[in-house]
Amino acid sequence: MKNFFLLLGAIKLCLCVLGSCSTGDAAMAARMLGGSSQALVFLNCKAVSQDEIEFVFSRAVTVKNLNFDPELSIASVENGSTVRVKLAESPQPGRLITVDLLAEDERRNSINVLVTLRARNDRMPNLVINEICTEYASNTRKSEFIEFKMRSAGNLGAMRVVIVGNSNASQKTIFEFSPVEVRNGDYVVLHLRTLEPASKDEYGSNLAESGGANSSPTARDFWIPGNTKLLHKTAIVYVIDQDDRIINAVMISENPSSPWPRDFLAEAADHVIANGAWNGNAVSSTGTTNTRTICRNETAVNTNSAADWYVTVTSGATPGRLNNPGRYQ
Repeated sequence: MKNFFLLLGAIKLCLCVLGSCSTGDAAMAARMLGGSSQALVFLNCKAVSQDEIEFVFSRAVTVKNLNFDPELSIASVENGSTVRVKLAESPQPGRLITVDLLAEDERRNSINVLVTLRARNDRMPNLVINEICTEYASNTRKSEFIEFKMRSAGNLGAMRVVIVGNSNASQKTIFEFSPVEVRNGDYVVLHLRTLEPASKDEYGSNLAESGGANSSPTARDFWIPGNTKLLHKTAIVYVIDQDDRIINAVMISENPSSPWPRDFLAEAADHVIANGAWNGNAVSSTGTTNTRTICRNETAVNTNSAADWYVTVTSGATPGRLNNPGRYQ
């Protein structure tokens, strides 16, 4: 039995070194291998500013080798249980970076860490979720989508979109943006399936580059790979930054006056309300179709509540454009 736990600890330790575990898992791995006094464990890493990255270990280490992909110039390295790396340059906000780090403790136990992280983005724009399509149309190959409207200029890099749905018991990040500049008033459409080769993520200047169904020639289109249903009529959708702060949220339900049908939905609702991202009951999704979408009233003051939303008329979906003012009765 002891050998089994040692093996399990070794497996967890390998995952931690590769950057695939949480701080709690790393600590558990250390205990399984005989306690933190024996096992040198990589715990976590984070971009704390645009030009500084921290790597946390179970005890003090000295960095022996450090490489970034893409290549980044290093200004200084401060050793310790928290290794602080100061960069001589600032990468693009939210750019994906691979780190290969070799470190050694005072007993000459070495550890090689290979991990990916996003560069710090302190220029995320203020935005709102602006339109939601919960239904897929197989005859037109138009997928579900979430539309965002920018309320300020900035960069979307490292911003994450989360859906807590009626078939998923935990928070699920469905998409993370790579660096892309946006302007105040821009529309961004996240299509929740990719069904055609012409569907392309628009990170460049050509907003007409993507040719998939429901793409917009005047908005940025992004596509989630695969053909899996990710959004249901009862769900909580929100956007978070690198510190897990909620930027904007919407709650939708087929029965907004009734209790949430799953405990995890109730917990997610409590979470967004407690963080000031939503007020009151969910928006009713009754009657929605692929062309009859849930829309924000773009002419009204944002109250982060169901009062801001309505279900539009048939054929009223407007991905990447000003919302249709018509309402479904």
